Amino acid sequence: MKGIEKVIIIGGGPAGVAAALHLQEKNNISCPIYEVRSEPTTLGGAVGIPSNGLRLLQRMGLCDAMMAKGTETSMLRLHSLKGNEMGGIDMVSWSRQQTGFGYLRIRRTDLMDVLSSTASKKCVPIYFSKRLTNIEEKDDKVTVHFSDGTSDTGDFLLGCDGIHSSVRKLYVDPNCTPQYTGISNVFSLLPTSELPPAASSLDALHATLTSDGMFAISPAAHEVVYWFFSREITMPESLDTRDGWEERGKKEVDNLKTIFVNLLGDADSPWVNMLRDVVRKTEVVKFYPIFKIPPGRPWSKGRCLIIGDAAHAMPPHASQGVSMALEDVFLFSSLLTHHSRNLNTPNSRSLESLLQSYESKRKLRTEQMLKTAERNGDIRKKKTSLRLRVNELALSWGLRVYGAVGLDKMGIGQGPLAYDIEDEQF
Repeated sequence: MKGIEKVIIIGGGPAGVAAALHLQEKNNISCPIYEVRSEPTTLGGAVGIPSNGLRLLQRMGLCDAMMAKGTETSMLRLHSLKGNEMGGIDMVSWSRQQTGFGYLRIRRTDLMDVLSSTASKKCVPIYFSKRLTNIEEKDDKVTVHFSDGTSDTGDFLLGCDGIHSSVRKLYVDPNCTPQYTGISNVFSLLPTSELPPAASSLDALHATLTSDGMFAISPAAHEVVYWFFSREITMPESLDTRDGWEERGKKEVDNLKTIFVNLLGDADSPWVNMLRDVVRKTEVVKFYPIFKIPPGRPWSKGRCLIIGDAAHAMPPHASQGVSMALEDVFLFSSLLTHHSRNLNTPNSRSLESLLQSYESKRKLRTEQMLKTAERNGDIRKKKTSLRLRVNELALSWGLRVYGAVGLDKMGIGQGPLAYDIEDEQF
């Protein structure tokens, strides 16, 4: 029986390009990529990649290029609404010791630049303006059809086309509907040349709690800072489409500066004054409602598998979106290696059986990360002034205890960041 020699990839984002690069390198498989947009996307702000993801980028030979474009921001420092620093924590102190890698924050455009330029050097074809319209399986082959009348046929189909995946909607799980989490982000990227010195010299992720959400600011590249305001927003019943949310986003942007300055109140401290300056100097702001894929849904059908956000999109509050996609890619590569080696041996497992094993392993892991992200998201919900003060005190004391007892040296809360997907076996 012939093995898998060509995998068609739908989606030219981080998951799709990373999959093509890794499968071509490790499995000697042809991987054409089809992207619905007319050119590489410039959407998004900055993403975090902790130890587990950086280790995989290193194995792909991409980590140094990523680190050169981004910045190390493993320290998290919390501030009160009055401007006092409540404490800090190195989010990857233990996992760095276990893996040799820390925490990278990088602009999404820079992330894609590294992936796309590497794909070009490796002669991985990426075709743009390709809107998927139909998927067919026949005789151990998969054929994809596009709105421009073209089609392609391969041995397997990989859906890497994000939370609003056409592969999932058309074929794998048509009844799956992404769920709005109730939290939305407003964010911006600013050159440090336009900001006060205090913002220009940031070397960590700084978070400030308010009664209406959380404001955070961090370096994201050389002479660039990234800030976001993450808050609870009720989804209007009449606005349940992406277009509707874009319109709602414009309204949120129009009101942002007034809302945030009012939340800061009359506090007069260097930190709060710096935050006011940053928001006032911001001219371009983007709105991003956060959706998730409900757990327990199917990820595969026949010779088709969805990975990354298409399968398990989750809130960004655990900084695991890119890392989870990379883990998907590495485990799928192992699946193909196992399938190829055992294809003609007695009692070899079928491709369907291997995909079921893949789903079982990955769902256990991604659902764990989803729970972590949702717990982290609770602090972004609306609260009274009294509740805010209680939260500030609890976090302040919690950080003191964490450092005094040395919980960071025990790896408390960092175990998932030292996980190695290549330890998994089929």
